[in-house]
Amino acid sequence: MNHHPKLRSGNNVDWNDPHLQSLLDKTEGWSLDNRGVFSPVPCELHVGWGAGAARSVTLVYERTGMMVIEACFIIHAGEQVRVDRMLGGTLSSSWGIVAEGRAGNRAEDLAHGIHVYWVHTR
Repeated sequence: MNHHPKLRSGNNVDWNDPHLQSLLDKTEGWSLDNRGVFSPVPCELHVGWGAGAARSVTLVYERTGMMVIEACFIIHAGEQVRVDRMLGGTLSSSWGIVAEGRAGNRAEDLAHGIHVYWVHTR
């Protein structure tokens, strides 16, 4: 039996607080984009499990279990993909699933029809 009072974790938030609403209103149009912190790497993308034709993409961000790629074509969420790239003179392949995608927001994205995709890798 524990005689110590249970501590509540987390914080209570009053989502109707006018100060919070004012802050949220200021951030409504923000679009976060982490592509500037990673040197772009040209890659080839294969859609599906087969050995179909590769298409050129650019790897613009990577961390454990996730890649962000830019492409000039549509890739549907849920697609199985393989991303091939050269690492130290050796071909490296990463398999994953397209989790999400959207049209690019930057001026150069709009000018070149770039779409940005988040790929969860295994």
